[in-house]
Amino acid sequence: MGFKDCIAVLLAFFTGVWGHIFNFFNNWVNDYTFSVDTAVLGETLPNVKSNLNRFGGRFPEDPIINEKYNPYEFIDYIQLMECTGGNADRDLFDAPDDFSVTDDYNFEPLLASCRGILKTGAKPLLKFGNVPAKLSRRTLAQTGADLGAFNVNIFPPDDYNEYYGYIRAVANALVEEFTLDEVRTWRFGVMTEYENIDWFRAPSGDPAQTLEAYCKLYDHTVQALIDVIGPDVFVGAHSMTCSEGLWDEKEFIRHCAVGKNYATGETGSRVCYLSSSYYETSPEKAGGSKTVPEIMRELKDTAVSYGLTDLIYGVDEGRVLLGLRSGKTSAELYSRTAGYTWQAAFDARLVKQMFDTGMNYFSSWEYCSLPENHGNPLITYFVAKHVADFEGARLAETEIKRKGGIPKAEVEASAAYDEANGVLRIMAYNYKNKLDYRAGAELTFKINAPQLADGEAQVTAYMIDDCVNWFDEWNAEREALGFTDDKFAWSPDDGCPIWADDEARLKYESLTETYAQYCREEPTVTAVQVKNGAFTLKTELAPNAVVFFEVRQ
Repeated sequence: MGFKDCIAVLLAFFTGVWGHIFNFFNNWVNDYTFSVDTAVLGETLPNVKSNLNRFGGRFPEDPIINEKYNPYEFIDYIQLMECTGGNADRDLFDAPDDFSVTDDYNFEPLLASCRGILKTGAKPLLKFGNVPAKLSRRTLAQTGADLGAFNVNIFPPDDYNEYYGYIRAVANALVEEFTLDEVRTWRFGVMTEYENIDWFRAPSGDPAQTLEAYCKLYDHTVQALIDVIGPDVFVGAHSMTCSEGLWDEKEFIRHCAVGKNYATGETGSRVCYLSSSYYETSPEKAGGSKTVPEIMRELKDTAVSYGLTDLIYGVDEGRVLLGLRSGKTSAELYSRTAGYTWQAAFDARLVKQMFDTGMNYFSSWEYCSLPENHGNPLITYFVAKHVADFEGARLAETEIKRKGGIPKAEVEASAAYDEANGVLRIMAYNYKNKLDYRAGAELTFKINAPQLADGEAQVTAYMIDDCVNWFDEWNAEREALGFTDDKFAWSPDDGCPIWADDEARLKYESLTETYAQYCREEPTVTAVQVKNGAFTLKTELAPNAVVFFEVRQ
């Protein structure tokens, strides 16, 4: 046997050995034991899935509700981003490009959107901004600038009093259409990612001047809302925070607490919530961004240090930015979620982080396979639906007593007790940042629930795994159907795809019923015996699966 032959044999040997080792660890079944004690209850949980985004600042006046899979059942607020200006489609004027007249208001597009939101049962969260082009007409003329990266005017108004008049007119139109009592139940914001240079900057581009310009914009917007809606108007602002902006958002928080109000001359400006963006790069490349708890602590610690102790905190956009594959023009995920079952465990992991850190909500985009939440449910829909049920329950003490050893795998759980309805809720997940993760996890819950009487309790389990995800069947078959990557405009990894080919889009839409058979949720109902408040639950979780338990008597 020659030298090369020896090397080949050795390589084959070691490749085989490493292959066996890899398969051994990848198929290892982890044993995890959790101790849940509802005698020790913490904070009451909000509906962290209460918000939905609409990027274009508009919503259908007559929305068609997906009656079978309806996310509006758990959505409390629909966010219209940049809904009062920035380009001809969003500026609320009869003639947005006619700079000779600045009071030809036409608020009907916004009013129609709000009418549509109310028909879903949700309330509007109106993000005011960017500034209409005609209200920055002198700045635009001087700079010769085009619209910014998001196709909006990125400059401040030439006259903040003129802008105040515009926002006040918007608020008056809302009150006239929907009544003051109704509009007082809505939420408002001032721009999207306010320290993002692609959304807003002073003409000079100087960070300090941009900070001042934004604080002026915020103060005049808030004062216009207060003057029409009242001093208790719910208003706040959305930063990046997950990545560095042109200037430090901590300076805005300081301004709201102790700075000089540019509209009133008094100290401080009303702020009710602080939100951020949160983006991971893509499936299998998550972990490079600040975590949700890190973002929350940064915002909350700063606010509390200035005496702002009663704010709510959320994520107003984000999750996963890019797919693993690119469409014809982009690798972006339209819904900011991948279609893979991996997304279920990723979302459950975020939910646990929000539960544990007291964050109030995480705003989402699409929940179904077609835009405007039509079609079949994405795997994220099932997670969100059951997470929303935790609203009003109090977080119960939950500890891992024993856990397995797959490297970088995360098997975790949250539990909460709903005192009003007498329901114990548990969410558990088996997560690893790897799409071909193959390790199952065996979970045991040792539960102490003194609220339950001795005797039988009913346990309903909802398993969120490949069995309720149509995307794996679709992904396996789509190329045979002619749906190659170049047929998509954005990433084909998105369960709500953006198409580059109308013929392919129509064919995809015609297949909706075909794939509906792969997303039927089938809960299982069993019984356990409770003695002195104690009982045990067991389950096995497939890789990247999530399970929800409801225990009631």
